[in-house]
Amino acid sequence: MAGIKEECGVFGIYDLDGGNVVPSIYYGLTSLQHRGQESCGLAVSDTRGERGNVKFHKDLGLVSEVLRQDVVRKYSGDIGIGHVRYSTTGASVAENAQPLVLSYVKGTLALAHNGNLVNTPELKWELIQNGAIFHTTTDSEVIAFHIARERVHSKTVEEAVLKTARKIKGAYGLVVMSPRKLIAVRDPYGLKPLCLGKRGNAYVIASESCALTSVSAEFVRDIEPGEILTITKDGLKSNMELAGTKKAHCVFEYIYFARLDSTIDGVKVYDARIRGGKSLAKSYPVEADIVTGVPESGLPAAKGYSEESGIPFAFAFYKNSYIGRTFIKPTQEERESSVHLKLSVLESVVKGKRIVLVDDSIVRGTTIANLIHMLKEAGAKEVHVRISSPPFLHPCYFGTDVPSNDQLIAASHSEEEICQMIGADSLGYMQTDYLEGMAGGLPLCKACFDGKYPMDIPDYKDADFMDIVKC
Repeated sequence: MAGIKEECGVFGIYDLDGGNVVPSIYYGLTSLQHRGQESCGLAVSDTRGERGNVKFHKDLGLVSEVLRQDVVRKYSGDIGIGHVRYSTTGASVAENAQPLVLSYVKGTLALAHNGNLVNTPELKWELIQNGAIFHTTTDSEVIAFHIARERVHSKTVEEAVLKTARKIKGAYGLVVMSPRKLIAVRDPYGLKPLCLGKRGNAYVIASESCALTSVSAEFVRDIEPGEILTITKDGLKSNMELAGTKKAHCVFEYIYFARLDSTIDGVKVYDARIRGGKSLAKSYPVEADIVTGVPESGLPAAKGYSEESGIPFAFAFYKNSYIGRTFIKPTQEERESSVHLKLSVLESVVKGKRIVLVDDSIVRGTTIANLIHMLKEAGAKEVHVRISSPPFLHPCYFGTDVPSNDQLIAASHSEEEICQMIGADSLGYMQTDYLEGMAGGLPLCKACFDGKYPMDIPDYKDADFMDIVKC
C-alpha cells in the first residue's frame, strides 16, 4: 500500500514478581514496528521504589535506533509502557514522541496513545483557559493533561481516567502508567485494537496479539470496547461504564494495518485477508495464467484469489527488505523512486503471462501504475488489477492518515478512468457489502469508503479558535 500511513502501537507490562520489564518492552515494540516508524520510546518505574520515580527515553527513529543496547541498559523497572508512532495529529518531531510523561501535584503519569480524537480543539481550549502550556502538538497530550487535572479531584488514577474518557470523543487505545498501576483503555466503539496477555505473574497490554507472542505471553482476551482495565499488585479490575451497544471496528486492521499473525477481536488477520481475496475472485473473475500480490500486504489476498479462482499463485516481485517503507518519503517523487528500489520484477515468472495483480488499496494511483509498467516492461501480456478494499472516497478522522480528497484518485475519477490511468487491462475493487464477511461478521467502521461515520464529527470553522488549539 502506498499513501495510507500506519497508526501507532502501544505496549504495557507489569511484572508482579518484580522482574525487569525493559527487555520485554523492547521486543514488544519491535513486533509493533509496522504500526509506526517515525518515533518510539518507553517509560518505566519500580513499584517498590520511590513514588514518582518514572524514567523514560524517546526519540525519532526505529526501535533498534532509539532503544539501543547502551540506552536500554540504563533503565529498569517492574512496570512500564512503550509506543511506536506514526503521526496522525502533530508533526514528526522529537517532542511529539511518546510515551508522554507528566509530573504534577499528585505524582507522575505516563501515557501512550493509538488513535485520534475528534473533539481535541474544545478539550484543548478548556485547558488553555485554565493556564495549561503545551509542549507537543498531539491530541495525546490533551488526554494526559485532562487525566492529570481530574486526578487532583479524584480518589484514584483510574477514577481520573474514567472522568477523562467520558469527555474525549474519537478512537483510542490507551495505556496509562502511574507509579503503582497500569491501566488500559479502549474507545467505546472498539475502533482501535487492544488486548491482554499474561506471562507467569506478569500482565501485558498491547495493540496486537503478535506483541504478546514476541514476549512469550499467552493471549488472554481482547480489551472490550469501552473497557477500562486496571492492573495492580492485587490483580485485575475491569470497569465497563463507558461501554455502549454500538461497535465499529476499523476495517483497515483487517485489510492492511495489523500484522498477519495477529488475532483482533476474535478474527485471525491472515484468514480475513484470504477471505477478502476469495471475495474478489467471485466478484471479478478473469482468464489469467498467474495470480500475484504486491508485497507484503497484497500477498494474502492474492493467495485467496488464487484458491477461489484456481489460477496458480506465483511470486512476481522480489522485495528488498532493507529499503524503508515508501510512505515515509517526504515527496511523491521520492516515493515513486523508492518503489523501484524496493521491488524488482522476476522476469522469468511474468514473461508472456496474463497476470492478476492484487493489492490492498489504490490511493493516488502512482505506485500501482509503476508496478504495472514494470510488469509489462518485463514481458507480461496482460495485467488485471484487483483491490481488496473499496475505493477511498472520504477522509478518516480516527487515526488513519487518508490524504485529502484532492489526492484520492477515486474521489474524482470513475473505475474505468482509473483503469486507464494506471495502465491496467481491467480493474476490480472489493465491494463494500463484503467487508463484514471478510472480518468474520464484526461490525465495522467503513466511513472512508461509504461516508457513514459511527459518531458525529464536530465541524470547527472558527479560524482563530483553530489557530489557538491547532494540533
